[in-house]
Amino acid sequence: MELPKDPMMLFSFINMKLRDYYPSLDALCADLNVSKEDIVKRLKEVGFEYNPSQNKFW
Repeated sequence: MELPKDPMMLFSFINMKLRDYYPSLDALCADLNVSKEDIVKRLKEVGFEYNPSQNKFW
C-alpha cells in the first residue's frame, strides 16, 4: 500500500486506521504490508510518537 507522503496526512491516515480497524500498530503494518519502522521514523521527525496503550500517535 502507498502511504501518504505528507506527514500530517500520514498522521491522520494512520490514526484513523488504528482507531477504526486495528488493535495495534503491528497489526496495521502486517495487514497493509508497510514498514513499522518507516512510519514511526517519519512521524517522529515531525514530533509524533506512538502510544501503544492508547493505540495512537500523538
